[in-house]
Amino acid sequence: MLSKAYSVGLLGIDGFTVTVEVDITGGLPAFDIVGLPDAAVKESKERIRSGIKNSGYVFPSKKLIINLAPANLRKEGPGYDLPMAVAVLAASGQIAIPQEDAVFIGELSLDGSVNHVSGVLPMVIAAYGRGFKSFFVPAADAKEAAVIEDVNIYPVSSLGELCRHLKGEEEIEKYTVNVNELFDSKTDTLLDFCDVKGQESAKRALEIAAAGNHNVLLIGSPGTGKTMLAQRMPSILPDLSFEEALEVSKIHSIAGTLPMDTPLITHRPFRNPHHTISSAGLSGGGSVPKPGELSLAHNGVLFLDELPEFKREVLEVMRQPLEDGRVTISRVNATLTYPCNMMLIASMNPCKCGFLGDANRKCTCTPAQINQYHSRISGPLLDRIDIQVEVASVDYKDLSSMEKGETSSEIKKRVNEARQIQRERYKQYGIYSNAQLTAGMLSEFCRLGETENNILKMAFDRLGLSARAHSRILKVSRTIADIAGERDISAAHIAEAIQYRNLDRKFFG
Repeated sequence: MLSKAYSVGLLGIDGFTVTVEVDITGGLPAFDIVGLPDAAVKESKERIRSGIKNSGYVFPSKKLIINLAPANLRKEGPGYDLPMAVAVLAASGQIAIPQEDAVFIGELSLDGSVNHVSGVLPMVIAAYGRGFKSFFVPAADAKEAAVIEDVNIYPVSSLGELCRHLKGEEEIEKYTVNVNELFDSKTDTLLDFCDVKGQESAKRALEIAAAGNHNVLLIGSPGTGKTMLAQRMPSILPDLSFEEALEVSKIHSIAGTLPMDTPLITHRPFRNPHHTISSAGLSGGGSVPKPGELSLAHNGVLFLDELPEFKREVLEVMRQPLEDGRVTISRVNATLTYPCNMMLIASMNPCKCGFLGDANRKCTCTPAQINQYHSRISGPLLDRIDIQVEVASVDYKDLSSMEKGETSSEIKKRVNEARQIQRERYKQYGIYSNAQLTAGMLSEFCRLGETENNILKMAFDRLGLSARAHSRILKVSRTIADIAGERDISAAHIAEAIQYRNLDRKFFG
């Protein structure tokens, strides 16, 4: 007898529907799974056999073949256990699968209980886009799956419970989530800029970065507050929209980093990997490619503290993703692309000892040591960092002051106003920030007058800027004008943007 059930597989963050076909025929008992299964899927034979028996049903002692279609796409992970077990029971006549639009996802234990599976959210989104409306998922993942509207989510605790539901003996209640409550219930745990004493120029640079989604490099001696400033960056970024939250949650669901009690990530990610991270850890990889830190920071912030301490080959991995907003991982079986449209914030000391250019402490490094330290960061990578700002030592007067600085909410208000200007300006171009401007768009949206052109030409010749640095200055000056609420880029905007490109010549020239 032949039966069918439906499930979902994943390729990167995109899913594809899988038809689970089971055929039971006479002959010597055998159990085969075909359709390009990986080791985890092949091992499901024993889980299915034991799960069916321990749920009070009979595993057929006949020739049994399971086909996972389409056969040209690799099936990975234990999430096919539940649909295969259901299809086996249907093929042996013990239950019926009345719903044609039903999808089954879940890993079986030997006692028949259904366990958590990574990637349920993107699976549900993919299958829903192909017309499926009912989803039987592990009870632990029901909250995650239910953030999608107009779908029926059934939390399944065990195979026996599911079978009783399908036979009409015991109904499983649908699970629902109020998405608006998820956004409204966000706790304000973000660090605030009002706690930072002094550093007005650095705060201004970070405000510009947040308004235009620009990358930032903070250079300063140890203890000047570089990390403190970077950690507060998420507090001035615009709130996530529902679509952005879905994208972020999909990536974290696939990576297995989505907390069990958090069905939807409603705040912008802040990732802070250690400098010992590998290239695969940063960009993603593995035999079954998973998202790396670049993608886990999608729609948020990637903070690389002590930038020169990272291996050079690790840093070079970022060059293309910083330009394209996506990272591509090629393997023998597949080539996967993960989004990584994030803001890079990096910090570093000016030299190995940390006191080059410090007014109060003397640098003990030799010129050779300084050059060696700076050479760990390549010119092409520096070119991709729009804003480079020096974080100077804080005066005692500022540190001892009881006066609170400007709060993050006040800065965020200006950032949101600038972002709204950009969304309106670029709504027909499919982008939302100045950092995403292409070379063709610069001439349209970053037009300069004669005075502004002369200032930029003088800086270009004097500083020996590259063509990429030239376009970065235009983008940053466009953001500065947006914060000021001005339509045209003025000489003051250009001059301030150039100021944020001086440090690579001061420290790296």
